[in-house]
Amino acid sequence: MAAVVLRRISAVLALLVASVFLVSTPALADPDEGDSKTLRNALESAAKGQADAIQKLTASKKRQTALQATVVTATADARSLEAQVGSIAGRSYRMGRTSTMTMLLNAGSPDQFLERVRNLDMIAQLDGQILGQYRADLATAQAAKAAVDKEIREQEKQVTALTRKKKEAELALGSVGGGGAAGGFVNANSPLAKPAPRNSDGSWPKESCTVDDPTTSGCITARTLHAYQEAVAADFTHYTNCYSKRSSGEHPKGRACDFSANKAGFQDVAASGADKTYGNNLAAFFVKNADRLGIMYVIWYRQIWMPGTGWKAYSASGGPAAVHTNHVHLSML
Repeated sequence: MAAVVLRRISAVLALLVASVFLVSTPALADPDEGDSKTLRNALESAAKGQADAIQKLTASKKRQTALQATVVTATADARSLEAQVGSIAGRSYRMGRTSTMTMLLNAGSPDQFLERVRNLDMIAQLDGQILGQYRADLATAQAAKAAVDKEIREQEKQVTALTRKKKEAELALGSVGGGGAAGGFVNANSPLAKPAPRNSDGSWPKESCTVDDPTTSGCITARTLHAYQEAVAADFTHYTNCYSKRSSGEHPKGRACDFSANKAGFQDVAASGADKTYGNNLAAFFVKNADRLGIMYVIWYRQIWMPGTGWKAYSASGGPAAVHTNHVHLSML
């Protein structure tokens, strides 16, 4: 009898332990997103190319604005001296070498002669300064105009590159049945994240997987950590998994994170209700702050966002992990 009671107690304890384990452990700790290596590489190339072209285009436009201001200022400075330059030219024409020498020789005394010499020297110095400044202003304006033309050519080059990378993205997504226009996820009330550090020219520093990943025992880049921390600071605190060993993609490089829509972990069902709203808001947060954080692309609920294309349909096949309906995928530059 005692043995039967003990067996029943053991069975009950086993069920309790199992139920606790199921509640505390994510249903899918490392989601198999099911993408091919070819698709991942194509998306990375397209998204990186878009981000790079946009950064260079923005920097060029900023330089162009500064150069145009220089053209305006230098041209205005030169014009302000035109009256004085005209006066110098007229005086030189009227006096000439003969008139100048006659004026000196007709001096009534040595003192008057020296005074006229000093006056002529001062006039020459003043004329030289005015003419020198006038030439410098004209040269500055001319150089700035040439630089503006160069920046315009650079912008045309980057627009061409951006167009090419957009086409590459559309072809890559089209290969899996996606790429069409999508509604996307936007929230005007999304909080602003703190910007990640950039190089002096506005580009992103090259980073490798050298920082401890707070979500796993692996490593991530400093920029990925910053994006994760900013998401947590914005109250996106559901279960997250960043580094993982895979054959392709950004996860093994420490440049990607999967944010579960469900608080407990990755569920093998499409998010709905509050979980769906959570994913919508998180995706919108990343898109709004993409330029601040250095985001390469975001995937959520059968849609993908890239810097130059916006939201597009993402029609990978498979379960909730593969079509990204149970988690928001973030890839970093």
